[in-house]
Amino acid sequence: MAMSCKDANKAAAAAVGIMDNGKYVRYTPEQVEALERLYHECPKPSSIRRQQLIRECPILSHIEPKQIKVWFQNRRCREKQRKEASRLQSVNRKLSAMNKLLMEENDRLQKQVSQLVYENGYFRQHTQNNALPTKDTSCESAVTSSQQHRLTPQHPPRDASPAGLLSIAEETLTEFLSKATGTAVEWVQMPGMKPGPDSIGIVAISHGCTGVAARACGLVGLEPTRVAEILKERPSWFRDCRAVNVLNVLPTANGGTIELIYMQLYAPTTLAPGRDFWLLRYTSVMDDGSLVVCERSLGNTQNGPSMPPVPNFVRAEMLPSGYLIRPCEGGGSIIHIVDHMNLEPWSVPEVLRPLYESSTMLAQKTTIAALRQLRQIAQDVSQSSVTNWGRRPAALRALGHRLSRGFNEALNGFSDEGWSLMGSDGMDDVTIVVNSNPEKLMGLNLSFTNGYPSVCNAVLCAKASMLLQNVPPAILLRFLREHRSEWADNNVDAYSAAAVKVGPCTFLGSQVGSFGGQVILPLAQTIEHGELLEVIKLEGVGHSPEDAMLPRDVFLLQLCSGIDENAVGTCAELIFAPIDASFADDAPLLPSGFRIIPLDSGKEASSPNRTLDLASALEIGTAGNKASNDIVVTSGATRSVMTIAFEFAFESHMQDHVASIARQYVRSIISSVQRVALALSPSHLGLQASLRSPLGTPEAHTLARWICQSYRSYMGVDLLKSAGEGSESILKALWNHSDAIICCSIKAMPVFTFANQAGLDMLETTLVALQDISLEKIFDDHGRKNLCSEFPQIMQQVSHSLI
Repeated sequence: MAMSCKDANKAAAAAVGIMDNGKYVRYTPEQVEALERLYHECPKPSSIRRQQLIRECPILSHIEPKQIKVWFQNRRCREKQRKEASRLQSVNRKLSAMNKLLMEENDRLQKQVSQLVYENGYFRQHTQNNALPTKDTSCESAVTSSQQHRLTPQHPPRDASPAGLLSIAEETLTEFLSKATGTAVEWVQMPGMKPGPDSIGIVAISHGCTGVAARACGLVGLEPTRVAEILKERPSWFRDCRAVNVLNVLPTANGGTIELIYMQLYAPTTLAPGRDFWLLRYTSVMDDGSLVVCERSLGNTQNGPSMPPVPNFVRAEMLPSGYLIRPCEGGGSIIHIVDHMNLEPWSVPEVLRPLYESSTMLAQKTTIAALRQLRQIAQDVSQSSVTNWGRRPAALRALGHRLSRGFNEALNGFSDEGWSLMGSDGMDDVTIVVNSNPEKLMGLNLSFTNGYPSVCNAVLCAKASMLLQNVPPAILLRFLREHRSEWADNNVDAYSAAAVKVGPCTFLGSQVGSFGGQVILPLAQTIEHGELLEVIKLEGVGHSPEDAMLPRDVFLLQLCSGIDENAVGTCAELIFAPIDASFADDAPLLPSGFRIIPLDSGKEASSPNRTLDLASALEIGTAGNKASNDIVVTSGATRSVMTIAFEFAFESHMQDHVASIARQYVRSIISSVQRVALALSPSHLGLQASLRSPLGTPEAHTLARWICQSYRSYMGVDLLKSAGEGSESILKALWNHSDAIICCSIKAMPVFTFANQAGLDMLETTLVALQDISLEKIFDDHGRKNLCSEFPQIMQQVSHSLI
């Protein structure tokens, strides 16, 4: 007799007894130990395994197999209840902490309202009688007010002495707290960020203050000291941070520390220099046990120690910023983060200045990145897991970090890392930098299968930037990811892979996508960030070292981020590198790829599957009553800057030849991207309900070619007899073909993605409603059985689509 979950708990308290035929059976400790041992090996054993257990354990020989089955049912029920109780306790702690944060935020807003009311009354009174009232300080932060008694003297020393540095540190602390919990900055909720138990935190951006600023409040499952250690290691989580050097450490009388720090940030594009900061960092413990880490730039206004300018960098200013970390009841920490910077937008071209004047961009790249890193580390501690690739999440994040950092390194091309600029070929659209630094090459560990070292002794990077108009970065990046054949050259991919390939590379795992000879194999995904780490399999691109005529698959490690169209101010990146057969954590990487940065605060609201929405790619005939794309332009035309960088290993005497090839390759990619961006832009697609010219979007053209290639491969004849060479003519001929042609994507539940006019007439549907038709509605039982029996053979010959 199976017991309920409630009865199972009682059974657990009574040494896991069961009821059978009115008799209550109590297990001995030895029997429970044997059953628990098997449960940890196999929580749901089969009947054969249970009988085997009885035979192997004499102490269980007097227990019926049915009783063993009930014991395992009850044990699984208790385990499920335990996990659910733990989850509910975790959610309850999050809700309690979030409620505390919201109450504090409500208190801060009330103070801000009070201050605004006071200022309004002041201006009214000043207008009437031109009298100047005294300043009301009742609206200042409670935390800040508690610090007023610790302020420095009226005439504090301002020099590089310990007393002078402590004076600057105390002032920095006070100003930081007034931003973190007070009203020194007017904060507004960041668009798209809503607080809740599953959200990353409460994120706000500044309104009307000097420079750009962002603030976040959140709960993390780490102790305050551990949180401070992680946040101080900025290069480990802030991918734009090149280096943080602590030049001096000074202990203070109150148990804190003062550090003098020099920090460098990579430039995100080729159109601007990097940024550096000369900082003072102050770490102290407050009276209530909270840990504070605050920073500010040291400049002429503080009269502290100075740092001379550094070539290739623009000295930026960090206004009082930092972290307020408070211990949370039940474990964990409540953290307040404030980032406030003046990035000197005057030093970049005018078109790029919105990038350096955007608080939203600062929040996405720095503030939210810090919270995300803390949450991921806390999750690693609480849920020690290994992926199906045999790597822990931290190791996969490290691979993604190496890809991003290597891309930034090549993009910036700093001379102290061995990069030198090559002369141009008369056109300044593509920049070539070369690195022959031995340390750079040692990191690659170039070799061939037979053990002989590679003759490649230098690395070349071709890079360029371009302005994009009226195309959302997420949509363009997703197209580049899923339609690599539209812009990439297989010969270049094979050449790049040959530099680091040391043997056959095989990967086991689920396939999530196949796009024209390109198979995407997932490694890791961060839902909060919308970031994907993947292995890309390019089928038959390379050549075997044993037989140059034998095609060989090429594998790329790829990092894709910023593909969420709903995220505001997010930088979209597609960075990849050919990977070594061993795929070790320290595998050699030569990253290349794309970075698309939005320059406008406005954004488009469009379908998240727009690039694959073939129903909206061909709005013809009966589907003409629907708009071609569900696009709602909330503001003016969107602008973004795309930066492209591709790295190549080469032999030193081939430098000029490889540089010429690299220039032409990058220029061809720029041309392809411009064509795709034009096709994806709303202004080009239009909202008219008619046959567009050119017909369809690039993904529709690609699908038409795939259908023709699949038909030729499977049937041995051409589907189209007299179609032109252009993709537009192929698509038009396919649409007007007299036979019904239907395309179905391969998923757990197949989805129809395309049908020509004859196919739509046969199914008595429209192109828009095609996706609502299931496979069962067009096949009878006999047809479905035939399809299932022939499907494996079809998949062997045609991996792109089912016709």
